[in-house]
Amino acid sequence: MSDQNVQKAGFTPDGIKGGSLASTMMSSEAKSCSGGVHSGGPTSTLQTMGAKSSTHSSGFTSLGISSRSEASTMMCKEAKTHQGGTPRGGTTASVQSISMGGKGGRK
Repeated sequence: MSDQNVQKAGFTPDGIKGGSLASTMMSSEAKSCSGGVHSGGPTSTLQTMGAKSSTHSSGFTSLGISSRSEASTMMCKEAKTHQGGTPRGGTTASVQSISMGGKGGRK
């Protein structure tokens, strides 16, 4: 289900789908990063997972983040750089939200 949710949001094997949540995220991230989308950010990470249908196998599931997975490692690293928490709109939070059918870090 998490892979389907990521692709439904517009992160597909053919690229980011125009007019989708994915394209809105890409535009917002590019504006805040001086015109580019950085590697390892929410848009880049979601596009890689959407293209490979690897969201669930990476540990981002519709029930939450699997322990001892790539997702849990990502969450730990992000938490260490943010004084113990994962920020809203950050990579981990955005990927997990969208894999559960949410809208990422958007308000």
